[in-house]
Amino acid sequence: MVSAVLAGIVVALVLVVITALALAARARRQSEKAPQRSDVTELSNMSLGSTHGEASDIEVKQGPASSNKLPSEGLKGRFAALGVLGLGIFGALSAKVFSLQVVQGEKYSNQSEQNLYTSVSTPAPRGYIYDCKGNVLAGNKSLQTVLADPEVADDPVVLRRLSGVLGIPVNVVRQRIQDASLGAQSQRIVASDVRLRDVAFISEHSVAFPGITAQTRTTREYPYGALAAHVLGYTSSVTEAELENSREGREIKSNDIIGKSGIEYFYDDLIAGDHGQRRVMKDAGGNVVDVVSETKPTKGCDITLTLDGRVQYVADTVLADLIAPGGIIGKGRGVAGAAVVMDVRDGSIVAMSSYPTFEPSHFTGAISSDVWTVYNEEKDEEDGYSYAALNNRVINGLYAAASTYKSFTSLAGMHYGFASGDNSWECTGSWDGFNSGAPQMCWKHEGHGYLGLREGIVQSCDVVFYEIGKAFYTHGPEGTGELSATALQEFLEKFRLNQVTGVDLGGESAGRIPTPQWKQEMFANRPADAVWRGGDYTNMIIGQGDVLVTPLEIAVAYGALATGNFMKPHLLKEVINANGDTVVTFQPEVVQQLDVNESHLALVRDALRGVVTENNFAREVFEEYGLAAAGKSGTAEHTNREDDAWFVAYAPYDDPKYVAACVIERGGGGTAGASPVVARLLREALDAAEDKSAVNMAAVSGWNGSHVHYDGEGEGRTD
Repeated sequence: MVSAVLAGIVVALVLVVITALALAARARRQSEKAPQRSDVTELSNMSLGSTHGEASDIEVKQGPASSNKLPSEGLKGRFAALGVLGLGIFGALSAKVFSLQVVQGEKYSNQSEQNLYTSVSTPAPRGYIYDCKGNVLAGNKSLQTVLADPEVADDPVVLRRLSGVLGIPVNVVRQRIQDASLGAQSQRIVASDVRLRDVAFISEHSVAFPGITAQTRTTREYPYGALAAHVLGYTSSVTEAELENSREGREIKSNDIIGKSGIEYFYDDLIAGDHGQRRVMKDAGGNVVDVVSETKPTKGCDITLTLDGRVQYVADTVLADLIAPGGIIGKGRGVAGAAVVMDVRDGSIVAMSSYPTFEPSHFTGAISSDVWTVYNEEKDEEDGYSYAALNNRVINGLYAAASTYKSFTSLAGMHYGFASGDNSWECTGSWDGFNSGAPQMCWKHEGHGYLGLREGIVQSCDVVFYEIGKAFYTHGPEGTGELSATALQEFLEKFRLNQVTGVDLGGESAGRIPTPQWKQEMFANRPADAVWRGGDYTNMIIGQGDVLVTPLEIAVAYGALATGNFMKPHLLKEVINANGDTVVTFQPEVVQQLDVNESHLALVRDALRGVVTENNFAREVFEEYGLAAAGKSGTAEHTNREDDAWFVAYAPYDDPKYVAACVIERGGGGTAGASPVVARLLREALDAAEDKSAVNMAAVSGWNGSHVHYDGEGEGRTD
């Protein structure tokens, strides 16, 4: 605007100079053409007649030639010049006004509008999260919130009044109103969860509180505490980095509360809702002087999950009671654990639990540093074990698969002809098939005697599988060369044990099937350790060595053993918009079909049934819950700490509906440590599906950081 005015003035001055020069030239031309007249300039001698009547002589002298112009003639030129000058200035200004008002009028009108008005977004209530039976797992709580316009910070009288009513120090009230992090013209939150009587007092005495309003806003609420915490995730205020790197199609404002993990994060775009708009008029100082219009925000979509709250409650409480009786880790079995239940028919996750756990409500607002330390940094003082309460061990916990792997490696052995239902091997408790002088031991040191493949699976005999592993080595590049160095690994990849399952939570970890190339890269700086040897096969064949899996990967793979289909696990059941319309319904997805020989699969299934019926401890546990199940135990050994306990099973055996997997870190033997959890979960899942559940859901407590050093069970590996 200023530059436009200056340009107009310069144009006017140029016109004035041009006009003046033109007038001067014109005047000179007129002067040269004018006629000459004589002027009397001197009366040199004058004689008057005497009394004698003599005549007098008069002499007139001529002066120089002149124009003899009248004074009025000079004024006419000046007036003409001034007129032209005025016309020039008026013309220039008229041209500029035309440019401003007509040519660029719309542009400057919009700029003026923007300077006068501004729009401030208001947060939308987040959608609810329900379990499959309609129980609210994550909802909203209404809070009475006192808000202030920015200029109230400069009014000491109103500040003192607010301080007195709300019971907040004056300097704190001022600081909160001066906080412009939510936008220069946005209203500032003075206090949340204000008592109704205080809100009523402010409303009744609005004249004494100019610029102060009270609104009902919402905050996230989790009615069942830590129930399904790792599935639900948590919400918190948006950070600067999240504002700058928001996901495509997601509008995030500085005053938003967004999902940070779990379902709250994965489906944040749906749950978040649409912002409201508050259009305000402001003065030259940027102060709000009037609210022109206001559009209410639209609540986000509601999410219904496949979780059944009753089964989830059992999973959460059983793990907590096993690992941390009384809330103290180290007083029970193991130091952490994970469990998952999946419907093998469609991939629906019925329960997913990880312990230690947390309470999502602790992240609503500002989390205290003490709570943050418990959830992220708490460790065992003696051995440095990190409890990592925020870690969802079902999808991020990577563990040696131990004997749960034997179902897959036995199929590999049969596929390549290294094992069959007719083979038998002798287990003496110790095996040195490579004549290395460093024998590998079976978990049963006194040996199993002679047994076939089915018995090898049922009794989890390591020696049987050492022999199968040796066959892969001797038929590979180091032996006959009939097979590639990765033949076993390629077969295991059929079970998707080295890739994420695709569950709708995000941040999922993938398991590892070690290969010669992987080992070479891993130990590139230690060439002696980078060589692939026969022992790598015999370790991998029993799920030890460098093998890693997640509990969800194992559950999905055993679901495929039960049905022949690899189902994509999922938590979303349906999405309902703010109008109550169902806009999304999840469709089951078969990711892959099991590609193995049917007779081989039948042998493995029968062996898994034998694990449950022929192992005394497992039989008693599953009979207690009236389950006809099939499954496998596993005990993952470690050189510097207690073993991890595994168990995975599906039921009913003849008509599989659910699969459950559980791992207890440092929990000892698999059958003793994990099978009771799996049996309890399968029973509850079947009962809940038939509405026979007697479970009453209640709030679950998050871990409070209490722990003592864990000394382990001391029974040694038993399966």
